[in-house]
Amino acid sequence: MKPTVALSKNSPWARRGALMLAALLLAATALLSLPGHAQTVQLPDFTELVERVGPSVVNIRTTEKRAGGNAAGETDPNIEEFFRRFGIPMPGRPDPRRGNPRNNEEEAPQQRGVGSGFILSADGYIMTNAHVVDGADEVIVTLTDKRELKARIIGADKRSDVAVVKVEASGLPFVKIGDVNRLKVGEWVMAIGSPFGLDNTVTAGIVSAKQRDTGDFLPLIQTDVAINPGNSGGPLINLRGEVVGINSQIYSRSGGFMGISFAIPIDEAQRVSEQLRANGRVIRGRIGVQIGPVSKEVAESIGLGQPRGALVNSVEKDGPADKAGVEAGDIIVKVDGRAVEKSGDLPRIIGGLKPGSKATLQIFRRGAAKDLGVGIAEFEADRPNRRAAADPATPPATAKSVLGLTVSDLTDAQKKELRVRGGVRIDAVDGAAARAGLREGDVILSLDNADVVDSRQFAAATAKVEKAKSVSVLVRRGEWTNYFVIRPGK
Repeated sequence: MKPTVALSKNSPWARRGALMLAALLLAATALLSLPGHAQTVQLPDFTELVERVGPSVVNIRTTEKRAGGNAAGETDPNIEEFFRRFGIPMPGRPDPRRGNPRNNEEEAPQQRGVGSGFILSADGYIMTNAHVVDGADEVIVTLTDKRELKARIIGADKRSDVAVVKVEASGLPFVKIGDVNRLKVGEWVMAIGSPFGLDNTVTAGIVSAKQRDTGDFLPLIQTDVAINPGNSGGPLINLRGEVVGINSQIYSRSGGFMGISFAIPIDEAQRVSEQLRANGRVIRGRIGVQIGPVSKEVAESIGLGQPRGALVNSVEKDGPADKAGVEAGDIIVKVDGRAVEKSGDLPRIIGGLKPGSKATLQIFRRGAAKDLGVGIAEFEADRPNRRAAADPATPPATAKSVLGLTVSDLTDAQKKELRVRGGVRIDAVDGAAARAGLREGDVILSLDNADVVDSRQFAAATAKVEKAKSVSVLVRRGEWTNYFVIRPGK
């Protein structure tokens, strides 16, 4: 058995140990009090925020009129789209206890869906999501004091998913708008809404990411706040009690909350709502280009360096960009000096410009930057794509490329149809070019930032290609233009 030693509390060793322990505790306390050292943080109490902001949040119920002769199994595609966002079965089916609706000759209102919203002003302007009120014949707003008021739709913008409705009332409690630029990742936020129709439900979490590009017209705020069907249109609130976003979407495989929710930044939503209130619609700028992202591989191969900007896949004929001299294959890196970090930035920047105004585009073309002045037109529906038709009258000359390509010259009719000055058409593809993704029928417009004139010049250029070096080619495929990187040695 191991011997033990007992020390008297009055012994010198005990006193020395006590002094050392006290010194360590004092040092630790002093260290934690210094700037930059972590301290214990108390979890926030949301009760005061709920009492302050809760009365400004409303439940929104929409109905539509269905003809009595409709079969019970028929559904409105707009309703299916609404609930498709959340991946759950569609509510609002006819109640069998009320009889067969086909026996009713008149149109009967049917519940279409539920959502949330928040009051912007004391005179009854309310903000919500566009998909909440889309296609509704009647909008009913329920306040926290249980009053139900009919609302009229002032305007809805599907591209941003923002809508404004109006109830006839006065003296209503309204929200305070926050500054999204002050919002930080990791910051606590709270949501109030009506998930699954349960009024005034409060959930909380943190900001997971900002500027999340989900393919929508606006960059979104990602949170882990529990958001479910019915929360759509409700406010995302910071700890100062300010609205910083509109809860709009969830990522879900089951229809329930899975820890990823998205909100529209309130500054963007405010700009949309102001136009809706003033004009009933949103006016956006456009320049007439179809764009895509710039990959790291392409950026390095063409000398752009870091992947940035928006690659112009196609240019609308006689559109603003076409008149300004923008070409397919250009990379737009700046608009009026404002950097285009990724392709999704361009439609947002251009959309915010006033139609009829002028802007300066900085483009990257053939290894060099160039400024072009462009007029801003008003946004309109996308035009259908047209495919270039080959002219069989003139048999094209062909040439075999060391890259694994058999190419031929374009006819004058093909050049006119494609609106290009030169290039070669791929007749057969194998080897490195096939591995890079090139296809028969593609048109090669440039090779390593040099324009391709015809098959003879293309063959001479490819003959100089080193096997250990990657080659970038600008390719036209139908109405789309993109870069491909070929690695001859692989």
